Order: sequence, then structure tokens, then C-alpha cells
Amino acid sequence: MPDRLRGLLVGCGGMSRRWTEVSRSLSDLDLLAFVDLDESAAQARAADYGGTPLVSTDLTEALRQTQPDVVFDCTIPDAHTAVTLEALSSGCHVLGEKPLATSMADARKAVDAAEATGLTYAVIQNRRYDPNIRRLRRTLNNGSIGPLTTVNSDFYIGAHFDGFRNHMPHVLLLDMAIHTFDAARFITGADPVSVFCKEWNPSGSWYDRDASAVAVFEMTGGIVYTYRGSWCSEGLNTTWECDWRMIGQDGSITWDGADRFEGEAITARGEFRSEGAPIEVSPEDTADRIGGHEGLIQDFVECVLTGRTPETVCSDNIKSLAMVFGAIESAEKCRPIDIHW
Repeated sequence: MPDRLRGLLVGCGGMSRRWTEVSRSLSDLDLLAFVDLDESAAQARAADYGGTPLVSTDLTEALRQTQPDVVFDCTIPDAHTAVTLEALSSGCHVLGEKPLATSMADARKAVDAAEATGLTYAVIQNRRYDPNIRRLRRTLNNGSIGPLTTVNSDFYIGAHFDGFRNHMPHVLLLDMAIHTFDAARFITGADPVSVFCKEWNPSGSWYDRDASAVAVFEMTGGIVYTYRGSWCSEGLNTTWECDWRMIGQDGSITWDGADRFEGEAITARGEFRSEGAPIEVSPEDTADRIGGHEGLIQDFVECVLTGRTPETVCSDNIKSLAMVFGAIESAEKCRPIDIHW
């Protein structure tokens, strides 16, 4: 593998602007091509990047002409699997926007293809690289509240979108919950076993389909994780990262999804209520994986160059996607569902 990677970016909509900005700052990456079905969008992103990259509407031809080492997939979700399979078959490592795929069958195809080629396919889960969630994970790992038993998250935002989200089925679970479910896996260090989910569309909702959901997940290690959320909850909105409560055998920690933490650890067991004392959450560690999109893209490039495995590699990320489709299946069938990936 060379000291510098040759890259191609496919899908030049608004989301890709951040990718271009980050790529321009990396000394070990050169973007050689920008591909989009809308040539003007590819031209605009190429102009943002600078230099003289190839602009194309044909991914196959662009791959042939530039022979990149890595492909950045910023296409719409329905195109993720096709783009990934073509990039892998062309010998390219892939980093793509979430979700990994729009079905579990397609997700398995992509994971199998990555394993068969020996190439890396990773997914952007930028919430994992938030410095505060890393602080929380380190605090839980040091045993401050003992083994986890229960984790609860609340997501309530009155989001007035203008476009496809107003009409799509399972809008909350499909469009947003992947972030929270992946965060729950990161926080707990556990994987999903089963789920029971209820979806509904509250009276007065501006969405055509169900925009609220409650889900109860059984996780490995006996941990129970609960999710409550709504895209049409007016007033007292949570952060985009949710409100969280982590309950351990020896205490609890709450996190507002921003920079506010509260923690209490048990100091003496009582006959009715035990005594506790405040605990401090670990400080930010700049050596940790932080930086959102920037941190993920930079880490992916370093992983390809060094042979390390990215934290959000597809073979792990498929477990978070399985939580989404498990919750949807449970809501549709009105019964608990075992989760498989």
C-alpha cells in the first residue's frame, strides 16, 4: 500500500460537502474523481476540492480511469449496496454514509463481499466519535457504577422537515434511530438479542406515517435497553444525541447528550434506600477517537494504510442495523422479535 491513498467520491449532494472539506485537509489522501448522476453536482464538489480531478456520471468508467485505493460513498441509501459491491469488486476499500444498506439481505451481501475480497468496508457513525460519549464509555469501563443492568434513552424532537421524510414509512426508526441504537451498543459494549417495539403516529402529527416509537431490547450480558422517541414532539426537545440513563449494580449515570453528566455511586447499602456519593465522569481524552466525520474519515484512511480494522467496520455495524429492522418487524407484527444479522 502506498504512503498516499488515491480516492474517489461518489454521490455529490449536500452531505458530501463535509467529506470534501475533510479530505482536502488530509496529507495522505488525494481525491482523483467525483461521480454523480447529476454532472453539475460532481463539478461543484470537484471545484470545492480544487485541482483537476475527474468529473463523471459513470462510476464504472471513473473506477477504470482512476484506479483508486478507496471509494467514499455518499449516495442515497438505496444505492449503497450497488456502489459498495462495485467498488469492492474493483479492489477498493469503502467508507460509506449510514445506513449500511436498506435491508438486512443487502447488508449481508455487502459484508460477505468485503470478507471475500479481504478489503475494508466501514460505515460513518459519527456519533461514536463525539468526545462526550467516549468520556461516558470510559467511565462505565472503569467500574464506577458496577456492571450495567439497564440503559434508557429518550429522543424527542419536533422536526418539521420539508420533503420525503414527511411521507416515508417508519420515518423515525429508519431515518434516525440507527444513530441511537449504534450509540447504545457502543455505550453498553453489548449486542442485541431481541426487541419488542410499538410505533404510532400521534394525533396532530404532520407526518403521514408513524413518527413515534417505543422499543425494549434485550442485549447480551442480560442488559435491558429501552428507546423512546418521536419526530413530532413539540416543546422541551432533547439533544440530537438523546437523554440517557445508565443503571449499574452500584450506581447510576445520566447524560443529556451534550456536556452535562450526573453520576452517583453507592457508598453504603441501606435497609430501604442506599447511600451514595457523586462521581466524576472521565475527562476528554484528545488521544481518543473523536471528531465526528473528520475523525472517522481520518481514522479510516489510517486503518487502510496500516492494516488496522476501523471501529465501524461493516461486520460490526450490521448489528446496529439489525436493531433497526428488528424493531420495524416487531412493530409490524406486534410481537417480540429475535434479532439476527
